[in-house]
Amino acid sequence: MSDLAVIGLVAAVLVFLVLMEMLAAAVPLLIVVTLVPPAERPALAACLAAADSRRRLRLWPALRVAAQARRETVRQR
Repeated sequence: MSDLAVIGLVAAVLVFLVLMEMLAAAVPLLIVVTLVPPAERPALAACLAAADSRRRLRLWPALRVAAQARRETVRQR
């Protein structure tokens, strides 16, 4: 492999990783904006904050907790 090919491969992997990180950061916001009614957004935000206090939100565990909280809220009505 030539030096140019190696540099191109490293650049492609770096661009891919940056794009995946940006997508991972944007997906939770898109889900909330498109699928959660405006009246319930503060409650979901509080639930997500309580479920994951780390700096970076882990999407799937937090969404599972939010879905469980939503089911409990619906059952109580």
